[in-house]
Amino acid sequence: MKTSELKKYNALIDKFKGKEIIVIGDVMLDHFVKGSVSRISPEAPVPVVSVDQEDFVAGGAGNVAVNLAVLGAKPKVISVLGDDANGIILKQFLQSKGADVSKIVVDETRPTTQKVRIIAERQQVVRVDRESKARINKEVSNECLSNFKEALKTAKGVIMSDYGKGMLSDHNIQDIIKACRAKNIPVCVDPKIDNFLKYKNITCMTPNTKEAWEGMGLPAKKDEKSILDLGKKILKTLKADSILITRSAQGMTLFEKGKNPKITTIKATAKEVFDVTGAGDTVISVLTLALACKASLKDAAFIANEAAGLVVGKLGTATVTAEEIKGVLNK
Repeated sequence: MKTSELKKYNALIDKFKGKEIIVIGDVMLDHFVKGSVSRISPEAPVPVVSVDQEDFVAGGAGNVAVNLAVLGAKPKVISVLGDDANGIILKQFLQSKGADVSKIVVDETRPTTQKVRIIAERQQVVRVDRESKARINKEVSNECLSNFKEALKTAKGVIMSDYGKGMLSDHNIQDIIKACRAKNIPVCVDPKIDNFLKYKNITCMTPNTKEAWEGMGLPAKKDEKSILDLGKKILKTLKADSILITRSAQGMTLFEKGKNPKITTIKATAKEVFDVTGAGDTVISVLTLALACKASLKDAAFIANEAAGLVVGKLGTATVTAEEIKGVLNK
């Protein structure tokens, strides 16, 4: 890498500190119960897990907020929690990581989304989900939208983190995008299939290859030409500024709007892949933060790719710091 490019990237990453980024979407509580198995239950042919450790962490849009905080930004979370103990635990966890949770709305009609993973000898035995996938009602949606518009007064970027739990819907998706566009603030989307085609006029969408094919309702193909045609089709259909398809071992491909769309494929940088959990959250966090610091789409995608290469080399739902990204760039 040229010295001038290195200086540019380092200067850009230094600007991450203190940037206000809104994360609006589905937050959830990830609950890990870890232990060992030495016998089978006499009540049913299932293992008995003797619990050694329990951990609570933020998942979904909550993990995006944690990623941003670790990078030095100031994330503001707009979401819905239930009026329950899990909601209190999740809110406290996000606060402890540096996220602003003052705009989160409590909805007494639904539970806080929780994923309980029972793990024995590093092997997941079972997962228990507590959730509602129903769309939030109009009253709660309006309260969230009002909170969003208040937070937008000082924000520099917006991430719509859609995990299909009802927070983002017909009630608010276009209102959120229009508000961002009116203030010329970048709005990036990590999509779920049900709402995929509703995210029109955004700054960027970051689907993985599977999500890209399914979101367009097309059968998956693996050849390069098909992937490039798919990206251009999504770009045109959504009238987006850009689409960034993450492609695992093939890196990621950026599509930028234009009469002849500009296409840039960035090679994957991970030397070893231990765990891809949460890598998409890291990508959209770094991408949006870089765009909020006035980076070009190409430069933002490049830095996001470097961050993804770091995070997949860590076990579990991991994060990366700004210094870690600078470190790998300066090698």
